[in-house]
Amino acid sequence: MARFIVRRLLGMILTMLIVSIVIFLVSEIVPGDVARHILGPFATPEQTELFRAQLGLDEPAYWRYIQWLAGSDWRASRLVGHPLVRIEDPVSGRVSWWANVDGTLTRWKMQNGEMVIHRMGPDGKVTKIEGEFDSWQTDANGQQFFWGIDTGNRATLWKKGFVEEEVAAASAGRAAVEQTGGVRYIPIQKGLLRGDPGVSFRTGRPVADTLFLRLRNSLLLAGIAFVVVMPLALFLGIIAGLNEGKAIDRILTIGGLLTTASPNFATGIFLILIFAAWLEVLPGAVVLLDDKAIFQNPAMLVLPVATLTLIELGYVLRITRASVVEVTNSPYIRTAHLKGLPQGRIVTRHVLRNSLMAPITVIMLHVNWLIGGIVVVEVLFGYPGLGQYLLDSALFNDVYAVETAAMVLVVVAVMSQLIADVIYTFLNPRIRYA
Repeated sequence: MARFIVRRLLGMILTMLIVSIVIFLVSEIVPGDVARHILGPFATPEQTELFRAQLGLDEPAYWRYIQWLAGSDWRASRLVGHPLVRIEDPVSGRVSWWANVDGTLTRWKMQNGEMVIHRMGPDGKVTKIEGEFDSWQTDANGQQFFWGIDTGNRATLWKKGFVEEEVAAASAGRAAVEQTGGVRYIPIQKGLLRGDPGVSFRTGRPVADTLFLRLRNSLLLAGIAFVVVMPLALFLGIIAGLNEGKAIDRILTIGGLLTTASPNFATGIFLILIFAAWLEVLPGAVVLLDDKAIFQNPAMLVLPVATLTLIELGYVLRITRASVVEVTNSPYIRTAHLKGLPQGRIVTRHVLRNSLMAPITVIMLHVNWLIGGIVVVEVLFGYPGLGQYLLDSALFNDVYAVETAAMVLVVVAVMSQLIADVIYTFLNPRIRYA
């Protein structure tokens, strides 16, 4: 068993690597420009290209993938010549990078052709120092240059006397332009392997912070739905299978077919019209003003959970019923009846354990769907979960966010199947993994 688990974990790592490469390549060929999305429709082509450079999108695709995976801070630190420090604001969640220059956190910014030094004191206050910069270096061509960390969390190459624009998003769809001497930019991040897959182009916040907050919301919603629907579906499927051909079997089978065939958005709208618009007993949308909003008003989750329950109920019910019928009609069950074993013992000792193997496979496959595939339900009810986050990021072509969300879903899928394989050994002692 231990060797099997190790092999599966190694296979999970290989699967995640392949998936990450495929998603990164797909994001390269899909239409849409992140820089254009951020700057708005009035940005000039020159401003768009400059902004792409400031985001690091002018780097080769393979190099950007390596930086997303392994980080770029090591590369930036080597160019700057000082250790780098990552600081996260506990209130806003914004991340800032600083160079540790002789024990002082320092950043630089070019203003009106002069370099301004930003230094953070022990109390967290930043002091700006002008007119004291003497760290220019000279290259082989006699051009003075300097590598430092700018206020945009980038390792920037400045050249003395060189005037270039710095572009940023602004209101009314017009790009904000500022003069700077930067000619090359390397956005800084630690990389996915160290828990920092970068900053979201869409939100401007670290992907890890925003994504795992959405993942927590989806886990809560999916977990409640799972706890409700799976035992209920298994119970009803067993009842239908043990009463094959009877009225209760036909009622449950037809009901399960109706819930399975109904699109989830249609089911959700139907429940909203009845319980929110007509009866006015439940809220028709989820509004999370803070982390405690769900616990203060748990009624907000009733309709989303009910929608997911109806979608999953019929599918698992019918799979369970078919498995129970197949096992019940097998030769060893007939032999047990001929031996005179009590019906209750036959059902609990033989039918249930063997008929649950197929439903367990389906259930564990649907764990991944419940986590990442509930985007329609989340959008319909305004629930801020992982599915809606993945959709918004994909539409924005926010590649760092999309890749990280995909990695989370791959981990959930592989781990759920690993758990299913372990459960098999308890349901059927004849199954052993070498």
